[in-house]
Parts: sequence; C-alpha cells; structure tokens
Amino acid sequence: MRTALVTAVAGAVVAFLLGLLTFGVQATVHPHEVPLAVVAPPPLADRVTAAASPEVGVRAVSADEARTLLADKEVYGVLEVSPPRATLLLNPAVNPSGTQLAQQVLTGIAQGAGLELTAGSPAVSAAERTVPLAASALLWVGGMVTGVLFVVLKGRRFRPLSALTAAVLVAGVCVALAAWWGVTFSVTAIGFLLAVGVSFALLQAGLFKHLGIRAMAVLGVFYLMAPAVAGQVPELLNPVYRAVLWSWTPFRFSAEGLRSLMYDGSVSTEWWVFGGMALAGVVLLLAGEKAQPDRADGVVDVGVDEADGLPGAEREHTA
Repeated sequence: MRTALVTAVAGAVVAFLLGLLTFGVQATVHPHEVPLAVVAPPPLADRVTAAASPEVGVRAVSADEARTLLADKEVYGVLEVSPPRATLLLNPAVNPSGTQLAQQVLTGIAQGAGLELTAGSPAVSAAERTVPLAASALLWVGGMVTGVLFVVLKGRRFRPLSALTAAVLVAGVCVALAAWWGVTFSVTAIGFLLAVGVSFALLQAGLFKHLGIRAMAVLGVFYLMAPAVAGQVPELLNPVYRAVLWSWTPFRFSAEGLRSLMYDGSVSTEWWVFGGMALAGVVLLLAGEKAQPDRADGVVDVGVDEADGLPGAEREHTA
C-alpha cells in the first residue's frame, strides 16, 4: 500500500514539474515591449510611436540607426516609410518567431497608414527557420544516446573517444539533413556545429561516468525543457521563465549562434559558453576511478569472490 502511494505521488510530481517547465512556457506566452523601429517623416513617426503599447515598443529613428539596430539584433524589424510607399526590413539571423511577429505588426502599421508595402529583405524558408534549433536538439540527443548505450553495454574504456566520435558523426548528420532540406553551411558554421556537439557529448559522458543510467534523470528532462524555451522570443516569455530558464539554456546559444553564422554573422559569447561546457566535461571524465565498468543497474563489482565472502564458507575453509 505504501509503495503504491509513493509511486503514484512521485508520478504526479514529475508530471507537474514537466508541465511547469515545458508546456507552462508556451501557455504563459505574452508580448512585452517587443522592440521595433520606424523610419518616417515626423508627423507619421510621432503618430506611430504614440500608438505604442506595453506589448510592442516602436521607436522612430533615422535610416542609418535603424539598419544598425537591425544588424545588431536590437530590433526585430524596421519599417522605412517614404509616402506613399513603405519598405519592411527584417534580419534573418534574428529569432524567426520574432521576425514573424515584427512582420505582422509593421504590416498592420503600414496598412493603417494607407501605404503600399514592399519587402526589403530576402525571404527565409521554413527549413532555414527550423535548422538551427533542430541541429542543437539532434546534437544533444546524439550524445545522450551514445552515453546511454555506453552504460548499458558496460563500456570500460575509451569513453572520451566514443563521445568525440559521436559528436563528429552527429554533426555530419546535421549538415547532411540541412543540405537535403536546401540549407548549406559555411565552414565556420560547420566548425561551430562541431564545437557544440563536442561540448554536449563530453559533458554528457562525464555525467554518465559518475551517475550511470541515473544521468538520464537530468539529461532527459533538460532535453524536454530546453528546446521549448530556446525557440521562444524572449520578449514573449513570462519574466520568470525568461530569467530562470531562457537566460542560461545552452540550446539558446547554439541556435542563435548557428543562425547568425548562416547569414554571415559572427559569434563571441557562444564560443565561451561551449568551451566552458567542454571543459566541465573533461574535468568530470578525468575525476574519479577510471577502471570500473558502468553498470546499468547501478551495482558496482568490487572484485570479491562470492564464496570467500560468505561467513559459512570461511568457517568451513578454516576447519
């Protein structure tokens, strides 16, 4: 009876936590000061900025400033107005959900002002919007499956080699899938993919070494949680989720970094993030005993002969 109650409560608690950390992110989405910019003559610019709301923040800037803000990813879209026309500018390296929202809002502004709207940025395909986060998730899953199998098959040595090989192979899979979907990567982007894959695989291998199959309790939940957060526009997230989850999840850094490199951008913070993760994985792999095989059931072989370890057998041998 007691076991039945404990297991039932444990299942309910896990369901609550997963719901809170995954579906809760999407259920609480609401815009809050989404940054946009408008380049327009003073009367129209004043009217647009006066219509701003807590959900959307629109500021009037010069043409040069607008393009700088867009290139620096400080705004999700720019509307350049030259009556009777308006040009919509978007940055494909920005979160695609954010650019879609910017397109909707700025299109509404242009239509409300009776302007003829034209697109000033190249169209982005569905594959290009999907690949950065998808590649991040696949790199995580590949390293995680490799670590699980290493534990289940009771691997004794070459754990780092297994992790590094998996990282290279899964990165190759990501490049191949992207090419199949019509997306090509630069050499720098491929190098970034490898760096992300290596950092994921090393960290996971280190956790599996010390926790065994129990590492899945951390890695599996993290996989379910992180992509749901990383794919969201930060200005749409509940402030709690934004601070507690979005601000640090490595899936965000990998997706944003790859998306930037796909469009000839650059990354800096991302290299430090994944370099730190790789270093943490190496430290975990070097720490502790290396000779003991992993056991899926958590039992460690201490090398004691079963017969010699029994009191009865010892007395018979003495006699």
